[in-house]
Formats: sequence, structure tokens, C-alpha cells
Amino acid sequence: MKVLFYDCFSGISGDMNLGAMLDLGIEKSFLTTELGKLNLKGWKMAVEQDQRHGIFGTKVTVIRTRQEKAHRHLSDIEQIINESQLDKKTRELSIRIFRKLAEAEAAIHGTTTDRVHFHEVGAVDSIIDIVGAAICFNALKVDAVFVSEVELGSGFAVCDHGNLPVPAPATAEIVKGMTVKKGGVDFEATTPTGAAILAVLGTHFGGHDAFRPERTGYGIGHKDHPQIPNLLRVFLGEAVESPSGHEALLLECNIDDMNPEFFEHLAERLFEAGASDVFISGTIMKKGRPGNVLSVICEKGFADILREIIFRESTSVGIRTFTFRKDTLSRKFETLKSDYGDVTVKRSFLHGKEVSCKPEFTEIKKIALEKGLPVKEIYNYIMAQIINGRRRKAKGERLKTIVGGKTSNQEPGTSNRRRK
Repeated sequence: MKVLFYDCFSGISGDMNLGAMLDLGIEKSFLTTELGKLNLKGWKMAVEQDQRHGIFGTKVTVIRTRQEKAHRHLSDIEQIINESQLDKKTRELSIRIFRKLAEAEAAIHGTTTDRVHFHEVGAVDSIIDIVGAAICFNALKVDAVFVSEVELGSGFAVCDHGNLPVPAPATAEIVKGMTVKKGGVDFEATTPTGAAILAVLGTHFGGHDAFRPERTGYGIGHKDHPQIPNLLRVFLGEAVESPSGHEALLLECNIDDMNPEFFEHLAERLFEAGASDVFISGTIMKKGRPGNVLSVICEKGFADILREIIFRESTSVGIRTFTFRKDTLSRKFETLKSDYGDVTVKRSFLHGKEVSCKPEFTEIKKIALEKGLPVKEIYNYIMAQIINGRRRKAKGERLKTIVGGKTSNQEPGTSNRRRK
């Protein structure tokens, strides 16, 4: 399972997150091109290498290049995003983060989300931070997001409402349910924008899940501290199989008054929004009426948006939510080069040993349609290539044993010369 791990030992802000994403490997040209699809004027992005306590990373500054309207409502921001040329997943994720902020502001000020006036987070730089976070997250294509204990900071922060205690009230509202700490630094370490990004993206909180790091990125904060480096550290890697499993959620509802043709669209929306699995079971309801049970499995961080989709896209008026233990095999995704093109292959492991391997069916189906061939023909060809590759690997392992247990990974018939 591919995971993103947020190590928030010095908190998180929107610009620190963008810096960490670029440092992790997201191309600046890709990010700016995607952000250009917002058709939002009056900003530019400065990206530079910097260091804190000798640790180098990437610092991002979104600069306003012209004066803009003072405040925006949630509807104003949703209109900007929905009228953009961004892909559907990025638009939806961006709006989810803004709605998380709006819900927090509404709770603090005793109003509704549609009446909330966004101050700092409604400005162009905050829009870029949040939409940029959605762009980078979707580009990484991770299965889960682990979040460490989050440093909030201390002291007071200056904003449009005056001097507010750290954490800002909106931040305090958003981090409910997370594992946090306070007082590590004497400034606002976690901003409302940073907290909202974690709340929406995060699937596992507290930093106790094991993973195998493959890449590391550092986002540089604009403030400095004499003892603690003001950095956001982000790891990209593979989750390590946990024998104890973890808690997940099951959302469930009975439906007996909906056109069955709607279920396919509903399932597609749920999968796009982060559901791990969606399935429909037939049942007999009261008065002998036939109906269906819609079941949706998800990680905890996706529950709110999935419930919203169910209510919007189905005729259900109530949803049951259950917590249950989920045990899964560790997975690894690889790209297999074939005569028909690149195909993603999913490998599953139990105690470090591969127990299953199969190609992504959607890619097999796409190739079959493009080539005008039966799906089973493409599938069998790819599976044969996978099996032959496994046999060659096993043969190489046996050869190493025969020649004296050498640890070289060199395959028979290859030279020791480095291949370009």
C-alpha cells in the first residue's frame, strides 16, 4: 500500500505543504501549469532552496501581485474552482478542504457555512495553497495518508479579528480527533489551512503505523526557531503489513425506492472520493418489499464526503456507520512493459512473501478496446508475462545457490558493466 506520511514535528501551513510536495518530487512546471487552469489572476509563485538548522528543503511563497476583494464566501471560492479547467477529482478535493474550513468558521461564529466570510483563507494565496495541495496529492496516487502528532505552537497570532491565541480557534476546531501537542515553538506552527489539509487527506492519525520510506521531502516555513527547525517533513513509501490490522469504517443504508440504474453512477462517485470498496446486496424489507443494502468500506478520513455523496446521489435518508477491524495484505504497484504498452501490476504480500499478482483490469479493458481484441486474450497474455518473469527470477535465485550462494543480483546472460 502506497502511503504519504506527514511528520508535523513543527506544524504545517499551506506553503510548507507545497514546499514539501515539490521537494518530494512534484515538478514545479507541472504544479504551475495545473494551477493556471484556475484562471485566477493576481499571483505568482516563488520557489527557492533554503535551510533550517542545516537541513535543506524547498520554500514556497505565493505572492499577490495586485489588490483584490477583501473577503470571499464559500460559494465564491466554489465558483472559481468549479468554473476552472482542473480535473474533477482535484476540483472536488479542493472544495472538500475549503468546506472543512467553512465548517470550522461557522461553528466558531455561530452561523452557517454559506454565510461565513473567509478572510485570510479566502485570499488568492490561500486558494493557491489549497488547490495546490489537491493537485499534488492526486498526482502522488497514494492509498493512505499517515499523520504524526501535530505541533500547534504557542503565543498569539495576528489576523483580521485581532490577536488570537494559538492555536487559532478555527485550527482548534479542525484538529478535533487528531493527536496534537502544544508549546514546542513560540509561534503559530499549524495554521487553519494546514490543519484542514491534514483533516481531509489524513486516514491514520497519531504516527503509530509502520511504513517503509522511499522518498523524503522538506517544506521550509517562513519563521525560524533557535531550538526546533521550522520544517514540514513528508515521506512517501510503502506501508508495512501490520499483524494487528487497523480500524476502518463501514457505511451502510437500505434503499428500496431508487432507480437501479443509479447505482452504477453512485458507486463511481464513491470510489472517486476515496471509498475502499462499494457493494450492493439484495434484501427483503418491511411489508415484503425487495430492496438493496448499500455498503461502503472506507478509512476514517473519507467518511464525511462519502456520507454526503450517498445523501446527494441516492434516495437514502439515513446511514449507519460501524467501526470494524480491517486486516489487509501489504501491496506494491509496479509497471510492466508489454507488447501492448505499459500495464500496472498489483503484487500482494503476506509476511514479506508474494501471495498474489494481477494486472489492473481497467487498463486491460482499455487495451482490449483500443486493439479490438477480447479482454481475456489481453489478460492471459499479461499473466503469462508475469509468470514467465517470476520463473526467470526463481531460476536466477537457484543459479546463485548452485555457484556458491553469491549475493549478486546479476541475472544469467548479463554483464557486470553498468547498463545505461
